[in-house]
Amino acid sequence: MGIFKPRCPVGELERLWVEEMMSWCAAQFGPRTLRTPVILPTPDFFPGAYTGTEQEIRSLVGNVSRYMGVGRDRIVVELHSDADILPDNLAFLAGSTHGEAGHYRVEHGRAVVSIDMAHMRSPVTLVATVAHELAHERLLGERRIDRSRHDNEQLTDLATVYLGLGVFNANAAFQFSQTRRGWHSQRLGYLSQPMFGYALACWTVMRGDPKPHWANHLDLNPRVYMKQSLKYLKANPEALPDRPVPSS
Repeated sequence: MGIFKPRCPVGELERLWVEEMMSWCAAQFGPRTLRTPVILPTPDFFPGAYTGTEQEIRSLVGNVSRYMGVGRDRIVVELHSDADILPDNLAFLAGSTHGEAGHYRVEHGRAVVSIDMAHMRSPVTLVATVAHELAHERLLGERRIDRSRHDNEQLTDLATVYLGLGVFNANAAFQFSQTRRGWHSQRLGYLSQPMFGYALACWTVMRGDPKPHWANHLDLNPRVYMKQSLKYLKANPEALPDRPVPSS
C-alpha cells in the first residue's frame, strides 16, 4: 500500500535540484572522487589538539586543501578577527563585504581565502568554512561555473558533499551552543540540513555504500534526514543521480 511509502525530506524542486547537481558534480569531478575516503572529524584526518591558534588553523587549512584536491600553492590564506562580530544566529555570506566567517576572492591569479578567527569556535565550524571556500576554488577557480550563476553558493555547499567534506558542512548548517547567557543557534552555509541529508544519501549510494558506517559522525538531525533519504532512494531508484562512467 502506498500509504506507507517513504517520503523524501525535501520538497520536489529541492529534490530535483539536488539530483541534477549531484549528477553534474559526477560529470565534472569524475569517478575517482567517489572512491576517496570520507573525511571525518577523527584524529586519522585531523591529528593533534585544536585550540584555535593561528598555526593550528593554517595546518587545518592545509589538510582540507589536500583532501579537496586544491594544491596549497594555489591559495593564499588570510586570518583576521573583526571587532564587530555578528550575532550567533546569522549565517556567513561568502562574498559579502563585512562580518563573514569566510570569504573567497582572486588576486593576481591566486585564490585568497580569508577567515575570521573570531567565528572559529570549533574545528567543525572551521573545516566547514574552509571546505566551502575551497569548493569555490574548485568551481570558480577552475572555471567550471560562472560567478553570476544564480545558485552559485548553494552549488558550492553541495560540492563539499561530493568532494568528501559533507559531514562537516551538514553538521555546521545548524548548531546549538551554550554560553553564560543561555542557548544560542548558529546557521552556517546555504543549504538546509534536510538538503544536506538528501545530498549525502545520493552521494553514498553513488559510492556503492548504502549503509555507511560514517553516518554515526553526523549530528542527530542530518543523520535522520539522511536515513529518511536512503529509504526514499531505495523505494525510488529512478531518482538516484547518474554515476560517472570510468574512463577506459
